[in-house]
Amino acid sequence: MSNDATHQALHWLSSTASIVDIRKYLGGAWCTNVTDCLDRSKGGHGSSRHMGPLEFRGIHSKNQTANLDFYNWNKVIVAYCDGGAFTGDAEYVDPATNLHFRGARIFNAVIEELLTKGLKNAKNAILAGSSAGGYPAILYCDRFRNLLSNTSRVKCLVDCGYFVHFKNPVLAKPWKSRYEDVATLHEAAKTLPKSCTSKMKPELCMYPENIQQDIQTPIFIFMSAFDNTVTKYTLGDDIYELIQSGTCTTSQNNTLQEMRLDFLNALPKGNNPKLRGVFIDAVHHHTSLLGRWTLEDAIVVHNLSTPKAFADWYFDRKYTYLIDEHNLPFPNIIPNTTV
Repeated sequence: MSNDATHQALHWLSSTASIVDIRKYLGGAWCTNVTDCLDRSKGGHGSSRHMGPLEFRGIHSKNQTANLDFYNWNKVIVAYCDGGAFTGDAEYVDPATNLHFRGARIFNAVIEELLTKGLKNAKNAILAGSSAGGYPAILYCDRFRNLLSNTSRVKCLVDCGYFVHFKNPVLAKPWKSRYEDVATLHEAAKTLPKSCTSKMKPELCMYPENIQQDIQTPIFIFMSAFDNTVTKYTLGDDIYELIQSGTCTTSQNNTLQEMRLDFLNALPKGNNPKLRGVFIDAVHHHTSLLGRWTLEDAIVVHNLSTPKAFADWYFDRKYTYLIDEHNLPFPNIIPNTTV
């Protein structure tokens, strides 16, 4: 259920195969304290009561020209409204606010419903997640595969949600603090893999790099090495315009390069792209599944676009592990995809 205890919202487009997309709705991020979560519950971030219809576009489009490989699939978009990346499992409900922190239960409830609607008969299936939804797409990837034991091809997709633990304590602090608060408020430790929590603190297990190695199901990651949500949370709001205008200082450019290196080092290794596909670009953007999926606006690295790279990987035509070698960001040229 959402933060305000309303039922989870599903956006459904019916067809022949299945994509289940854990989707940030009108923005994502996390709520880290009661005040923040209460504010979210008054809008689409924390209540299905305030959500309107969602346009199916990008990888969810039914236009064959714009979405050649997936146009005729079932698409289910799971609106993100719990503020805890679907990890929460808190029994306690504050009587003063009626806030609920039970996002982990959403996955089970959604899948149970979808199985009754035909998901169990799918020949192909994808569990996808964008931004804050990227982490649960990894966390629940094996469980999704196990629930679809009769499905021949099940894989997972992480779209700009592979947020890493920077080595520099100054760069790491905004993320570490956020994950500490989320793990505590939402009681996420109950949900996080014991293979990780037995070795490190729960908040560290909210970094994908610390859990992905234990996932057996194939995962594809696409993201910018200069994701603009990462630069914003790490370096502040002003960095976006500086990158857009090419006016970063030498010191700022050095920091961006440091962040890129940490990000690349935290990715799965490239020795088995069938199990871990990767497409890393250098554009200062965030998310691709909705706004950068057509021939006109897809990001291209070495003459390969993100939709082509993922589709070839998913259908076992070609396994991609591709990293743009540019060590400074390109400006984002599609403004409506900055969030």
